Amino acid sequence: MKKKIFVCRRIPELALKRLAAEVELDVWPDELPPSRSELLKHVKGCDGILSLLSDRMDAEVFEQAGSQLRVVSNYAVGFNNIDVREAHQRGIKVGNTPGVLTEATADIAAGLILATARRFSESLEQVKRLEWKTWDPLGLLGLELRGATLGIVGMGRIGMALAKRMHYGWDMNVIYTARSDKPDAETLLSAKRVNLETLLRRADIVSLHADYNPSTHHLINSTTLGLMKSSAILINTARGGLIDQSALYHALKHGKIWGAGLDVTDPEPLPSDSPLREIARCVILPHIGSATVETRQAMADIAVNNLLAGLHGRPLPHEVRL
Repeated sequence: MKKKIFVCRRIPELALKRLAAEVELDVWPDELPPSRSELLKHVKGCDGILSLLSDRMDAEVFEQAGSQLRVVSNYAVGFNNIDVREAHQRGIKVGNTPGVLTEATADIAAGLILATARRFSESLEQVKRLEWKTWDPLGLLGLELRGATLGIVGMGRIGMALAKRMHYGWDMNVIYTARSDKPDAETLLSAKRVNLETLLRRADIVSLHADYNPSTHHLINSTTLGLMKSSAILINTARGGLIDQSALYHALKHGKIWGAGLDVTDPEPLPSDSPLREIARCVILPHIGSATVETRQAMADIAVNNLLAGLHGRPLPHEVRL
């Protein structure tokens, strides 16, 4: 008898075909994620689940699925949506998709820096609203990026990829925070490791690439925003929960920082009544950091590999461990 799998949203078709050849496949067909009640209904009797960050995987889901559930494969690098400890206690393996998002996400971070500093959103709106009347010597003035100081909060793979782009492309000076020194960054980029307070005070651009966990929840808040330059830009392509969005709104509204570029928010999507939507210099994207054809296919391949390995009792190629 084929193993039963629930896929919580449609992923690239080639990956679904691979799964369909080996398992009994149930794929949620809608654009929006399944409701909690639908999720619980569809996981019943499943041997494996392919989940997204929008799908909370916890004891209730594991209980509903049944004792035959062997693996939860997350179609994401992050896994904050999964109670990993509970899964491990039940003998359920958990997989994620690290590594393949690095370049695509770094591109989005670089794009947000440019878009925020040079006021792309406001410029596009001016054109769309037919308000572009003439070349204005004082119109939509932005910030010069060449030679700026880039502060990377969390110098992992994505932070390093962004730092390379901005150092070699715009002659930026790089400072960073990390749990340990990063010799490659220091050798290749002349980057300097500093503490968070120093980074926030010195950086012209602060880009967040830290893990999201209880210790980094609202890492950027009214206090830390108060350390930043009034001409500084804040970029977040990591997790929305790293920023206290209310504090960010007030900092932007009152000119405490120049602008912000966000590919992630908390929650997602950003509520329709969020005041951040009113801020002209807050560029907000709908979490497209990994949204290239190549990257999303690579994520799908890894997620399927993890899922099939778990079903067959083999080590997961990319397993989340406590």
